[in-house]
Amino acid sequence: MKIAIIGAGFGGMAAAYDLTKAGHEVTIFEAEDHSAGLAAGFKEPGWDWSVEKFYHHWFAGDKHMLGMIEELGWSDKVLFPRPFTVMLHKGKWYPFDSILKAILFPGLGWGLNKIRFGLVGLFLRLTNNWQQFEKVSVDAWMRKWAGEKVYRLMWEPLVIGKFGEKYYQQVNMAWMWARIKARTTRLGTFEGGFQNFADMFANRLRAMCVDMRFSTRISRISLQNEGGGLLITTETGSQVFERVLVTSSPSSLARLAPDLPENYLKNLLELKSMAALVMVFSLKHQLSKQGYYWFNLPKNEGFPCLALVEHTNYVSPEHFGGEHIVYMGDYLEPDHPNFKLSQAELLERFLPGLKRINPDFQPGWINKTWLFSTKYAQPVPLVNHSVNIPAIQTPLPGLFFASMSQVYPWDRGTNFAVEIGRRAAAMMME
Repeated sequence: MKIAIIGAGFGGMAAAYDLTKAGHEVTIFEAEDHSAGLAAGFKEPGWDWSVEKFYHHWFAGDKHMLGMIEELGWSDKVLFPRPFTVMLHKGKWYPFDSILKAILFPGLGWGLNKIRFGLVGLFLRLTNNWQQFEKVSVDAWMRKWAGEKVYRLMWEPLVIGKFGEKYYQQVNMAWMWARIKARTTRLGTFEGGFQNFADMFANRLRAMCVDMRFSTRISRISLQNEGGGLLITTETGSQVFERVLVTSSPSSLARLAPDLPENYLKNLLELKSMAALVMVFSLKHQLSKQGYYWFNLPKNEGFPCLALVEHTNYVSPEHFGGEHIVYMGDYLEPDHPNFKLSQAELLERFLPGLKRINPDFQPGWINKTWLFSTKYAQPVPLVNHSVNIPAIQTPLPGLFFASMSQVYPWDRGTNFAVEIGRRAAAMMME
């Protein structure tokens, strides 16, 4: 078959790999001038590695991503350091990246709260019946089983940071189950950065005769009246394909394929998602004196964003010319006023947060900053979300859809992008 894939992220490339191996003729259309999608990175002169625009890592249990890399023959380039994630209590930071470390967290005290926290964490790790959790919100379930104090101290700030005041009480417990189930203390990356992996993957696909068309924006996908198939329209012309896979956002699919039935389009447009805003810093000095990597920042303590990540406490600053790389990131509603602020205005908001991590920090430590944002970053799974998941095979003959809004109950990420991309490819070949 002659097949088109919209989007050169990891899901689209994984689908192209399987389809091409099966003998099909594949063309990938990508609006940007590079592969990797939301996992894309950038590199400064003097850097050996790229830095992701939106922070990414793998867990040790990410079998779909790691399996794909093994098939490609690059497992020796996957690295799994052991960094330290911390949470704040009474002005001090404490490790919080495993159930044991969390149980030792002093904010819980030493009584019933600590026992309840441990038992809840253990239960969620051991059970596989996630369907029971989607009927109730994180807010209600955690208040009942973990207790008010444990929830307010440990979980509520994280859920608010992720989904904002508007949605945090509506997010279902299956999402939290999946987060806890998938987490590992070791976090993985690829030698040279995620962009290096994406570039190697794109080159492998080219060698397999996949037609990679970068800087090519699709304007419409429509049914071909004569002879069947789907018509892909770009700025430079039109082309007919027997199958088309779209790997972008639900709203993007709705815009590209207005011929979809009204109820399918309505469902696409009703799906909720959070946007992301990230500022990346290059610093002259290490920020965390203790070498901490991931700081969960509670907004009720006055921090300007959800998380601060010192990337070079995870991989060596030698890969970045001795510079220290720090992320400050936030999930916000797509119409949040922060998206209208300039880079200089946002920098002023973020600087006090750096000072709170290290009182010695001075603005003169900054070599350079970069600002990135995207309106589609984190799907919002409400109670009973299963009924809202769009089908991979759309009602339009030959048109398929694979996005991070469909990997539920799992959270978005490159591992599940690969899984759903390969699943969509298998369906396209049935």
